[in-house]
Amino acid sequence: MVVINNIILALGLATVGLGSALPPKIGSTVIDERSANVKGRASLSQVANPHYRFNGALSVYKTYLKYGVPVPNHLLKAVDNVKKLHEMERRATGSAPAIPIDEYDVAYVTPVTIGTPPQTLNLDFDTGSSDLWVFSSHMPLTQIRGQEIYSPNKSSTSKLLSGHSWSITYGDGSASRGNVYTDNFTVGGLTARDQAVECAQQVSTSFTRETAIHGLVGLGFSDLNTVSPRAQKTFFDNIRADLDAPVFTSDLKFKATGTYDFGYIDKAKYTGSITYSAVNPNPGYWTWTSTGYAVGSGEFVSTSITNIADTGTTLLYLPTAIVTAYYRQIPGATNNRNYGGYTFPCSATIPSFTFGVGSTRFTIPPAYINYGKVSETSTTCFGGIQSSSGIGINIFGDVALKAAFVIFDGGDSPRIGWANKELNGV
Repeated sequence: MVVINNIILALGLATVGLGSALPPKIGSTVIDERSANVKGRASLSQVANPHYRFNGALSVYKTYLKYGVPVPNHLLKAVDNVKKLHEMERRATGSAPAIPIDEYDVAYVTPVTIGTPPQTLNLDFDTGSSDLWVFSSHMPLTQIRGQEIYSPNKSSTSKLLSGHSWSITYGDGSASRGNVYTDNFTVGGLTARDQAVECAQQVSTSFTRETAIHGLVGLGFSDLNTVSPRAQKTFFDNIRADLDAPVFTSDLKFKATGTYDFGYIDKAKYTGSITYSAVNPNPGYWTWTSTGYAVGSGEFVSTSITNIADTGTTLLYLPTAIVTAYYRQIPGATNNRNYGGYTFPCSATIPSFTFGVGSTRFTIPPAYINYGKVSETSTTCFGGIQSSSGIGINIFGDVALKAAFVIFDGGDSPRIGWANKELNGV
């Protein structure tokens, strides 16, 4: 399942003629200049989900589910503990929640249109998966709790992809599955015609509860797509030929509006130079290697940290030794099983965290790492850096991605680029 903190896009498009300079080679550190003439480009601004409430234990739980890892019992108990705390606090104050207590929706969702005439759904943009699936008219009504649905029979351009199906199984044993249609799919004025749209016939309970999300758009590599018997291309792969350059960028912000841009690199959104790192696209993730880390003002430790850059994951998951080194600098910090991860006193002064891309350094401010109180009246706060040991892979989620301008280059030699930018909230 895709979690966790993602993007709602209010849409804009500029389209002119052909032409563009090729981006620099992997490993170089340069300012990437683009030609003024482009095939196509789209800039998409985030819009916050007003119902979003962060639950640290639930965020970690959803990461386990997404990567197909069995969820440990202590984490299941932690999710229940935190939900009960929220419920008790509301009862004590006599206030009623605006949404059910078990609904901790994603922070951002994305309006897109599908079909003719267009049907609008709010989807989750996710570089950690490669399926484009949606709530559909083929689902039982018991699994729909206010989500918008795609109805292929109401679109004159929909076509059933005969004999094809999809299924995604999560770490709790639940699954989402369904059949496959092709149809027009539009984001920010960019349209992929005959895009494979995976129509849900069943979704896991966790998706049913998230009323703000109506499906997801996977932006990983197409090899990770789960459609059988023939995997389908992602939205990004289908529109690449219509873009000025085979790239999309993320400029995520801390508690503020950010953007995704398709087809170009906006030099006004970063400072200095872009440093690129080679990407291993097998089996389909944006997998790259950081060159090390530093805690606060401490010495930089040179070490290889192979990880996935995942806009669909909220937190930063690192090897236990690095996580331990970080929280050792915070008085009172502990790996708290009751809350599902590392916590610390909210009154504590916490350090920044720096990671390396080549010889360039990127610093995550303390405010980005403090994910807030474990419950509304608690004096304990949940950490945005957690151990990857139970998941089996390091994940650079939004905690890290918000600290930089990030380029996902899907050209012949895939790579990921990082550039510093002016950080908000610090």
